Amino acid sequence: MKVLLILSIILSLYSISFILSGNNFTIHAQQDLETIKYRNMIIDLGNGLKTNAQLTIPAVGNGPFPGVLLIHGSGATDMNETAGYIHIDNTTGSKIYPSAQPFFEISQYLSERGFEVLRYDKRGVGANYTILDTNIWENATANDYIQDSKKALNVLLQQPEVDPKRISIIGHSEGTVYAPRVAIDNSTNVKNIILIGVLAQNPVKAVEYYQDVSLPLEYASQVLDRNKTGMISIQQIANDPLLRQFLVPSSVMRTNNTEAITTTLAKDFGTSGYISIEKQLKPLLVKGYENITSFKSLKCNHPGVCPVLWKSLSSLTPNLDIIGNVSKSTGVLILNGENDTQTPVQQAFVLQQRLTDVNHPDHTLITYPDLGHLFYPSSQWKTGIGPIQQYVLANIYSWLEAHNGFTPLTISSSSSYTSNTTKINK
Repeated sequence: MKVLLILSIILSLYSISFILSGNNFTIHAQQDLETIKYRNMIIDLGNGLKTNAQLTIPAVGNGPFPGVLLIHGSGATDMNETAGYIHIDNTTGSKIYPSAQPFFEISQYLSERGFEVLRYDKRGVGANYTILDTNIWENATANDYIQDSKKALNVLLQQPEVDPKRISIIGHSEGTVYAPRVAIDNSTNVKNIILIGVLAQNPVKAVEYYQDVSLPLEYASQVLDRNKTGMISIQQIANDPLLRQFLVPSSVMRTNNTEAITTTLAKDFGTSGYISIEKQLKPLLVKGYENITSFKSLKCNHPGVCPVLWKSLSSLTPNLDIIGNVSKSTGVLILNGENDTQTPVQQAFVLQQRLTDVNHPDHTLITYPDLGHLFYPSSQWKTGIGPIQQYVLANIYSWLEAHNGFTPLTISSSSSYTSNTTKINK
């Protein structure tokens, strides 16, 4: 009787389905227990400007829960950090979501395990790369985003279920520029910061140059120049979707007309044959980089980084020079994919080294071979788009768990660079 009673209690937590297969029954149990609650919110950013936000709250327990604020990366990014557009299925009419929504994935993972997480849309934008207010969007500065993050932090601190003494900030990509500044100015409230896909040096002068000049040059030399002559053909560039994006105007690229693309390249290089990687390709790539970072036009009708923001980021003191101001009582975790083509892993290395130089007592660096900017398997030349790998989410949780007084930190690693640098192979 006791066994039956226990079995009855266990089964009451599940919805049960029976499938008849031959002479055997298969029992499938689907858990009914709610693990996350949601609270839709509107954050007042000041001057009449508001933005949508959402809290994910553990459904089990009354708190107080440790709180986590998510600060997004570049572009017209929504609260989920959606990478790619949401489409409508023409047959069913249902929404088809992209395979990568990093902030949604992080919030789900952490809230299922006891953290209350706040994420929000960037100012002037909504879901699916929708620019709601062009004037707000094209005039947003780095300081605006820092102040927005601080307002979001205050909203998180005011939530009744949140423990104000256990607050962490996670910044991704451009958000890694803002997160340390928010932590520095709120050292009594922010217990931990996690920087994923790190910007350490000047985002325009160092990282954008790497993206627009250094990386495509390396690709041309290592991949296209198979005979190591220092030369590649115009046709090779025209047929290569990675390299031609740096050299061909988007209006021509959208046509997907190889002949038009080839003609454009031949005109720019003055030949339809072979070109020198160093003497001809590099100057054209540098010219493209200079056009992007010249800030000649302040208008912006695209979901990428706008000139006003570029200009403000260019004049902002780099993370490398301010990271030493993070309170010694604030834990710092740095995560980077080793195949990150947007914030190269070297940025994480130099930031970690600076924390070592200033004797910050609690900082950890974890790097991931074969993962890109979205912590999804990627080549060294292009960011793969897909869900964050589960072991990355597990590392984030394990570190936060240990730094919020839950359990000792345990991270399995294959090798170590230093006592606080870990390389994860999976």
